Amino acid sequence: MSNVLIVAPHPDDEILGCGGVIYKHKNNGDQIHWLIVTHIFEEQGFSKERISTREKEIYEVANKIEFNSVNHLKFPTAQLDTIPTENIISSIGKVVKETNAQIVYVPYRGDIHSDHHIVFDATVACTKWFRYPTVEKVLVYETLSETDFVIDPDTNGFRPNVFVDISEFLEKKIENMNIYKSEIAPHPFPRSEQAIRALATLRGAAAGVRAAEAFMLVKERVL
Repeated sequence: MSNVLIVAPHPDDEILGCGGVIYKHKNNGDQIHWLIVTHIFEEQGFSKERISTREKEIYEVANKIEFNSVNHLKFPTAQLDTIPTENIISSIGKVVKETNAQIVYVPYRGDIHSDHHIVFDATVACTKWFRYPTVEKVLVYETLSETDFVIDPDTNGFRPNVFVDISEFLEKKIENMNIYKSEIAPHPFPRSEQAIRALATLRGAAAGVRAAEAFMLVKERVL
């Protein structure tokens, strides 16, 4: 049994990037912990109704998946670049230690959303073996409309080297993503059900299975 920490800059990133793998870990008897880094606030222009809806979505997803813990850091969304880096690192580090995380999933550093690369950097800072000795493996996930929307001629892009068969869990991934009603829309919206299925099919074709999620293994420590 392993302790798994899914680090999501925003609610829904965990489903888009790891929605199938979460169930794979659950089937293996692993402990699954969800870390949500940001939150929306009225001071940012979000209505009380929008905030309430988002909180209900998070609650419903958490209950449906039955995470072993849900951790909210509640930094303001899309404003992580205004927060001292050490504050973000210390907050994430506290959760890594509390959950005894062994496997950590993080967003791709090259994603177009600045919150994603800030969360990547802060999380990776919390995987040093001499400060966080439980961490054995770090995997980077891809996020539709973030990873694939990058326009940077100097980047090598998301290059997966780990593929996980999620064929039996794809429908659950879709069901959970549909809970985020404000984040999903009909095709050609990039986070449509059709796009999610298409990416799973594409990754599955690379791995020789019906549907897969893809990751970049960036750290593995042999104990």
